[in-house]
Amino acid sequence: MQKSKQRTFITNKTVAGGIVEGNAVRSGHGESGRLDKQTVLLLVIQGLFAVANALSGTFINVYLWKAKSDLLVIGWFALSQQVASALGMWAIAKWVKEHNKMNCLRLGVALSALFYLSVLFFGKRAAVYIVPLGALQGLAFTLFWVAFNVVYFEATGPGNRDRFNGWSGLLGSLASMIAPWVSGFLIARTGNTTGYRVIFTMSLVTFIVAVIFSFFLKKRPVQDRFEWLHAFRQLGKRDSPWRHVFPALIAQGVREGVFTFLIGLMVYLATKKELQVGNYSLLTSAVSLLAYYFAGRWMKPSLRSRSMLIGSLAITAAILPFFIKINFTTLLIFGISVALFYPLYGIPITSASFDAIGRTKESAEHRVEYVIFRETGLNIGRIFGTVMFIAVVALTKSPLAMAGLMLAIGSSPIVSWLFLRRQLVRPLQPEGVPAAKDRDQGAVR
Repeated sequence: MQKSKQRTFITNKTVAGGIVEGNAVRSGHGESGRLDKQTVLLLVIQGLFAVANALSGTFINVYLWKAKSDLLVIGWFALSQQVASALGMWAIAKWVKEHNKMNCLRLGVALSALFYLSVLFFGKRAAVYIVPLGALQGLAFTLFWVAFNVVYFEATGPGNRDRFNGWSGLLGSLASMIAPWVSGFLIARTGNTTGYRVIFTMSLVTFIVAVIFSFFLKKRPVQDRFEWLHAFRQLGKRDSPWRHVFPALIAQGVREGVFTFLIGLMVYLATKKELQVGNYSLLTSAVSLLAYYFAGRWMKPSLRSRSMLIGSLAITAAILPFFIKINFTTLLIFGISVALFYPLYGIPITSASFDAIGRTKESAEHRVEYVIFRETGLNIGRIFGTVMFIAVVALTKSPLAMAGLMLAIGSSPIVSWLFLRRQLVRPLQPEGVPAAKDRDQGAVR
């Protein structure tokens, strides 16, 4: 690898967002829409990380609930994760850009393992330490995802990013389908204490395997100094796509911040059985797997706006049955509806935000700053949504209030579409690269 830090932005045979190596942006990433060995390996590591978290993450809130039956405890656990993530990511980003990003990814996996070791150690007393435990898990997630997202951006281009996101969602759905069912089955068969120890240990082993696989990823080149406020300055530029992308990400985070931890817990509260939580996850994730598979093959830049509108309206409408009654049946209707339509919303907003990072030579060279900027938007939304949840739960726990809260939070995807609708109709073109009618058929964007 050459030592020079000067980079040439190739405009005729490459796409923005190619891997920067030595003094050139390497061409060919995503032109054919195919995934190379490094992107496949990246998907494997992400899949293992998803499996490890799905084995235990689905039940950690149930575990805390059984230790202390209080929704506020669950809310504060989630908030401590989100705040630790938001505060820690800036120092982590500086490390990722100026030092070895692969070590950052590995440390994230290792701290995730430490989190489950800590839960095993504290046992039922874990509910007493929800803030430090939540902060530990939040920091672990941030270490992993900041590094992962930067490597993801470097390893993919606009031509294969939708395909990668489709496979990523498919693998995540597969992990969410099988792992929680296995966990629920083990807890039901072996008893609460032994069952939870078994699934936490299984997560630990899976994290170790993910670390081993990470050593086969190529070491990525170190970039220039991290510029703390670079991405924020884009909000003051009238022609910057981030003026639309950033608020759209905040809206996306509002829903994620609450629904990620609440739905599985609500299934347990409705059934009082961990196996039913596993069955719920098995069924909804099976539907999601098929939905991501077809959406990943069907999705094209020209269809993003229409797709995102349909997806956002559908996953919002899925909340309405909760106003009749919150039980296993309405939760199942919600879960299947979201599984079917979330890919139509999730794939376009993810691809659009990373296309904004790869729009120009300048933005591609500051990809770490933009990845952190993207995560900052999501974290602001997550924290806002969770604070709303804590505030409402502190005042009332009535089913009607909970349904109203879920509708208010769950309608935020429509807000995301409103901010992005014009940009999605005319997808961003990398600087100097002519537009193509259909990049997914091999044209260079």
